[in-house]
Amino acid sequence: MPNRIFLGMASLCLGVLVFSLQDPLIKAVSDTYPVTEVMAIRSIVALPILLVLVHADVGLRAIFSKRFRMLTMRAMILFTSYTLYYLAIAALPLADAVALYFMAPLIIMALAGPYLGERVAWQTLVTVMVGMLGVLVMLRPGAGLFDWAALLSLASAVLYGFSQLMARKIGDTESSTIMAFYQNGVYVLGAAAVAGLFWLAGIAHATHPSLEFLVRPWIWPTPIDFLTMAACGVVASAGMILLSQAYRLAPANGVATFEYTGIIWSPLWGFLFFAEVPRSTTVIGAALIIGAGLFALNASRSRSSGPAIAATCDPA
Repeated sequence: MPNRIFLGMASLCLGVLVFSLQDPLIKAVSDTYPVTEVMAIRSIVALPILLVLVHADVGLRAIFSKRFRMLTMRAMILFTSYTLYYLAIAALPLADAVALYFMAPLIIMALAGPYLGERVAWQTLVTVMVGMLGVLVMLRPGAGLFDWAALLSLASAVLYGFSQLMARKIGDTESSTIMAFYQNGVYVLGAAAVAGLFWLAGIAHATHPSLEFLVRPWIWPTPIDFLTMAACGVVASAGMILLSQAYRLAPANGVATFEYTGIIWSPLWGFLFFAEVPRSTTVIGAALIIGAGLFALNASRSRSSGPAIAATCDPA
């Protein structure tokens, strides 16, 4: 059991690092291509990689799982989550979008009790409220600087948190590679369906960067842009497996706080690739969110004296 928890933590930290590489890649093409095209190319490139991994891990027959519906439902939730997140980073600095997305571990903490039956103490709920205070500091309501794209990042965090609780629930029978395969398949079909709906509706332009990234028509990519989107497929296949593996191996309340390691990478990529410098409100808000999560993790470990573990806590 200790080895499984350690492997879960290591998988999560590495998965967050790998996944963070998608953010600058997707933001770099967000002013030229639609998010649906980016996701489709990314997922098509990832498909053969995932097929090889599934074959090596559990065999291709495992794709025809008896829990097909739950796997598909989880994949649809993740498709919506990541689409919303990618739309957010088209309009927001990377540090802002990611810091708001870090509400996900706190959401996992709050939902682990009712959904997984893990013990949730009142202190955990208090930390969620502190995390929400951090969100308010970052959003600065009434300051005239609010961008509604921030709500996309928050909505993405809620959906991501629930999807990872689902991974914990079905991980007793389904491998991380199977979960990643289903995610990838739904991403391809979902991206094509959304793009088709906007095409049929004749919607091709919008004024807000997030909406423009959503409704913009597909165009033939340049070789460099295609390689940029294709690289996301390699990154995504590795990231999906690592994150699914983390929540499959260890209790949700034992590893989810390590999602916060992503705060190291996103401001770095934003600065290096887009010359973005985090605002003071971003730093303060992120500190409140992360501090709340770390406090909840420490409190849950202090209360744990047996096999039960109190509940603590995805984007691109």
